[in-house]
Parts: sequence; C-alpha cells; structure tokens
Amino acid sequence: MKKDFLNISDLSKDEILQVIDYAVKLKKDKFQDQTLKGRSIGLIFMKPSTRTRLSFEVGVYQMGGQPLYITGSSTQLSRGEDIKDTARVMARYLDGVVIRTYSHNEIEQFAEYFDKPVINALTDYLHPCQILADLQTIYEKFGKLEGIKVAFVGDGNNVANTWLIAGGVVGFDVSVATPPEYEPSGKAVFEAVKHAEKTGAKINITNDPVEAVKNADVIYTDVWVSMGQEGEREKKEKFSGFQINKQLLNYASKDAIVMHCLPAHKGEEISEDIFEEFADVIFDEAENRLHSQKALMSFLFK
Repeated sequence: MKKDFLNISDLSKDEILQVIDYAVKLKKDKFQDQTLKGRSIGLIFMKPSTRTRLSFEVGVYQMGGQPLYITGSSTQLSRGEDIKDTARVMARYLDGVVIRTYSHNEIEQFAEYFDKPVINALTDYLHPCQILADLQTIYEKFGKLEGIKVAFVGDGNNVANTWLIAGGVVGFDVSVATPPEYEPSGKAVFEAVKHAEKTGAKINITNDPVEAVKNADVIYTDVWVSMGQEGEREKKEKFSGFQINKQLLNYASKDAIVMHCLPAHKGEEISEDIFEEFADVIFDEAENRLHSQKALMSFLFK
C-alpha cells in the first residue's frame, strides 16, 4: 500500500517524531540517504515558489533521484484534461509526485488515481511540509515538542489550519488569534479537536492576540494576504493589532522564539526589529524545509 502526505495527520505522532529525528541526522550528512536513487519525482507547481521548489529539487537530487519541475501551464491540465487522466498517465512515468496547487480537492483526486506517493507541497487548505520543518526547528530549539505552546497570530490560512491539526496529533497546545471573519477553517478545527481528545492538547481559537500569546513558547505568523488573494488589500485594515512586535511579545514566555514561514512583509504581520532579532531561527526554519522533506521522502518511498 502506498502512503501519501496530503495532511500532517497522514502521519501518526510516532511517525512525525521519527521523521523529525531522522531529519536532524540528515542535516549532518546531506548525501547519506540514497532512497531515491534511480527514481524520478515530478514536482507539479500551479503556484510560484522559492523555498518549496528549491528544497524539493535539491532534496531529490541529494537522495540520488531525478527531480522534474513541471508548471501547470506546461501540462494538458491547462487545457482541461481531467486530473484523474493526468494522474494515471504520470503514474506510468514517475515514481512519485509533489504538488503545489490551489484546491485541496484537486490533490486528493490526483492521489486517488496516482498509485505512488503524493506529497502536498501546499494547497489553499493545508501546508503540511512547512509545519513538518517548523516542528523540526522547535525540536532543535527546545529539545521537545510535548509541553510546548504555539501561538499563531494573523490570518486563519492554510498554515494556521495545519498548526491546529499538528498540535492535536502530536499533543502540544495551539492558540490561533485572528480578526473576526478570518478564523481558521472549521473543518481543520474539528479535526484538531478530535485528535486533541486523545493526546491532551489544548486547542484555542480567539480574536485576541494577547490571549493567544500569553505564556506561549513559539510565536508564529504569516502574511496577511496569501498568494492568490492579492486583490484583498483592504483586508489588511482589519489586522491592526495583530502584528508580532515587542509589545505583544511581552506576554509570551521568557524564552519564547518567533517563527515565520516566509516571505515576510516586514512592517505588516511582523515588525522589522523582531524579524531581525529572530532571523537565525527564521532562516533555520527555512533551511529545515530541505532536511525534513528528505526525511519525509525517505519514510514514504521506503
């Protein structure tokens, strides 16, 4: 049976910890794992990317495989071919696929008809590869994940959705603060709570950033206007008070760190001084996309 990674909950708590532990080891020797030797991995990107594309291309290469970067406009999908037909054709050529697209339903449909591992490199609903790298970063900084409180402040987007589910699965507390009408997906909250019932995690949704950040170990944010939503510039006005800055950090734990999945719009969701203060953490986080995704691919393809 093939195993996909469309949602962070496609891995159990033990599997997530296993992948993170292996990612830390891979960080020390980039060519030690050759799981993808002789394999071709398609990277289907409907959205532009910096970190996701680079980390997957380099990662597949370092693992001995052949990465094939495929833009949506370069396939027959752009001319209306059924997703299930494209998936079945690609399955005859490729050993696995990484997809960065808009609709989560599209990637689920592709995975249904593609008989090898499919990895979600971002949809409008979830961003599990990002959170996997974030969990590695937190593990490196604190030496643990359990007992940690993560506060997400900003737009209830795909990153916020994934944080909630990750907290529920692994068993750490997550508090998400957004303006009214910009809360995370109800579907994601429901799934997070169901997992939290088993792990003991506390899942909190609020419109008060101070409440979310209080005693948090990790303060996390993302851009207020996500990719593909650039026409919603007026929405920024509703995010006044949701910036990560020195004043807000006064409510966090004494040893709290600040994280950002990048790209950052400094002066909006995060002040420039706080970004630079925690730049080492933020760029470790970006680097860990490479290592955590390699560990993930090793797990899926073995």
